[in-house]
Amino acid sequence: MSSDPTRRIVILRHAKAEWSDGDDHERPLADRGRKDAPVAGRWLAGSGVTPELALCSTAARTRETWKLAVSELPERPRTVYEERLYEASLGELIALLNEVSDEVADLVLIGHNPGMHALADALAGEADGDLLARMNRSGFPTAAVAVLTFSGSWKSVEHGVGRLVAFWAPHA
Repeated sequence: MSSDPTRRIVILRHAKAEWSDGDDHERPLADRGRKDAPVAGRWLAGSGVTPELALCSTAARTRETWKLAVSELPERPRTVYEERLYEASLGELIALLNEVSDEVADLVLIGHNPGMHALADALAGEADGDLLARMNRSGFPTAAVAVLTFSGSWKSVEHGVGRLVAFWAPHA
């Protein structure tokens, strides 16, 4: 008898970015963001989650966040820069997760609000303690990290399938 493997989804919102009247896609991190991103990486390293795959938005602020965060991890996962993560809707994010190979057990998504918060909230059918309330109260601030677990195939990811097992934000 085989049981479905437990998988983990790490949702990381980019760190604090500079405001600009220019191209939103090319906004760099602010000084606070450059300080918070490695702290998020250290938190992730200490969480025991070792992602095998990172899907990162192509926006400058997400790429910079991931570069600073991943340098704190004991092992660097394969990273794919995914254009569809920029300005992705909840439905588009779930569709993207449904495409992940079942060879991947732990995945990290690096993206933007409102999508990252909406995804964490939608997938969390259950939560440890008051994590869901804490996450929703916080509004999923910059450099926040949510970790969800679920059983089954990536193709089975849908609303309510996961359990929120960790939520962290640098200034919460």
